Amino acid sequence: MNFGRDELTKYGLVAILAIAAALPFLSDNMFLLNLLILMLISIIFASAWNLLAFTGQGSLGHAAFFGIGAYASTLIAVQSGISPFITIFLGAAVAAFIGILIGLTCVRLKEWFLAMVTFGFAIIVETLTVSVLAPVTGGWDGIASPRLISPSIPGYQFIEYYVVLVITIATLVAIWYIMKSRIGLAFLAIRENELEARAAGVDPVRYRLLAFAMSAYLAGVAGALQIYHIGYLTPDLYGVTNSFWPITYVILGGLGTIAGPVIGTIVLTVIWEGLKGSGLTFGRYVIVGFILILTIIFLPKGFVNLPERVQVWWKERGRKGSGARPQRSVWRFF
Repeated sequence: MNFGRDELTKYGLVAILAIAAALPFLSDNMFLLNLLILMLISIIFASAWNLLAFTGQGSLGHAAFFGIGAYASTLIAVQSGISPFITIFLGAAVAAFIGILIGLTCVRLKEWFLAMVTFGFAIIVETLTVSVLAPVTGGWDGIASPRLISPSIPGYQFIEYYVVLVITIATLVAIWYIMKSRIGLAFLAIRENELEARAAGVDPVRYRLLAFAMSAYLAGVAGALQIYHIGYLTPDLYGVTNSFWPITYVILGGLGTIAGPVIGTIVLTVIWEGLKGSGLTFGRYVIVGFILILTIIFLPKGFVNLPERVQVWWKERGRKGSGARPQRSVWRFF
């Protein structure tokens, strides 16, 4: 039976979500549960970056919005006493607002010029956090943050896991609906051919700014969730590493696909933790770098395209076995 990419994506995501819902019942390992929560947060963050990429834009400083969401959410919760369940989205709204301000100045820039602007912005925000805003943010020492679920509640880890899982599912569903709507069609039109999109009545600046705001908002949600899970907030959130992880997840899983950030995050997390368990430290970065290079060369559409590649290979193998002359395919050269 042959499945199209949409069917494979749909059934694959349903299977992954079903496994995710069942995993806490299969093991009482708290380390595993903590890892799963962080992995779900990474999926939200990677999906946020990928949403921006749907319009052909790139960001090398998305950790800025990740950190802004975390700081704004925490400070609002600490100062007002509002529940973290509410301040998550308030902090994300602050990140989206800042994203709009940055977008107004740079969405007209092309491709990697925009990426460099966002990279510089992340450095500026980190500098302001540890200097001018230090009396509020705690500087390099950081500040304590409320927990999403109070540790005094029995089984709080499991409750927190399912809360984050629900938010992750809601994020993916929201992105799916956006990409199936007129907004999503406008995003794709701008990415494929900006001149033709303009001719069709699509305003590239307006829609890129919208994508920037939505991406910053989701990145802010991810940042707030991570800090409410850890319970402590430091400027390390703005680090270069936090900006490059979502890019790596998306490229590995499949750029410009909804399932790509999910698959890429899961695969890379398993590899990373496996290498960590084997005792590797800096060697992990070298191995992950090689995996990323090989993926770009031999599987440029990411792991999300692997089932389709397997189907093509299986068909060609069947033709060879039956004596039929195989059809030429570009994939034979990889």
